[in-house]
Amino acid sequence: MGSTLTIKAVPGFDEVGKRISKLRVCAYCRVSTMHEEQQNSFDAQIRHYSAMIEHNPDWKFAGIYADEGISGKSKKNRTEFLRMIRDAENRKLDLVITKSISRFARNTADCIETVRLLKGWGVGVIFEKENINTLSAESELILTILSSIAEEELISTSQNIRWSNQKRFKQGKMHLVTERFMGYDRDGKGGLVINEEQAAIVRRVFNESISGKGVTLIARDLEADGIKNVSGGTRWQPSVILGMLKNENM
Repeated sequence: MGSTLTIKAVPGFDEVGKRISKLRVCAYCRVSTMHEEQQNSFDAQIRHYSAMIEHNPDWKFAGIYADEGISGKSKKNRTEFLRMIRDAENRKLDLVITKSISRFARNTADCIETVRLLKGWGVGVIFEKENINTLSAESELILTILSSIAEEELISTSQNIRWSNQKRFKQGKMHLVTERFMGYDRDGKGGLVINEEQAAIVRRVFNESISGKGVTLIARDLEADGIKNVSGGTRWQPSVILGMLKNENM
């Protein structure tokens, strides 16, 4: 009598391929600058995806991976992105949701390589804006085209900015945005003048940092004292304090 071959179900699925456990879903969020407008966008992304995942009965919340104030051109400096990849490799994730290809990566090679890597581990990526699920059959062709466009837009923008700056420098002109630049205003001739009220805040931040205070504590103390930020509000993010301390123009 011949032997019987038993085919075991894939973990998470029954013998007929039906999922028997919830998808472990995470979200990846990123903003490339620390300006308050993008801070708000960053916070909104986190709230949006937390609610989306937790309210889906077929999904299990697997966390938010969020890189703040980091460019998407290369993945090597995005610590949260790399942590997400490690967790996917360790079989902690089934699905990643992100806002768009440009939030996930602005480099075609990185984007395609990462998607293929995740796909090999059975982990899909949903790009909300482009309505792409990387586990679908046609997704890779669409993804290649769209991510190439995103990369070209980045290169074009960078080249235009460089050309404009070079032209102004040759004319002896310096362009510095001061609308959200704490400590300075422009005079009637376009030159910089110190805003004494804001400059006092900047000096306080630097002095407290030199004395050994961390950015989180500095931000907390500014809020406790009702000190207004560059937008006139009293909420201070530690990342904004860090940006001030690292800004060579301050």
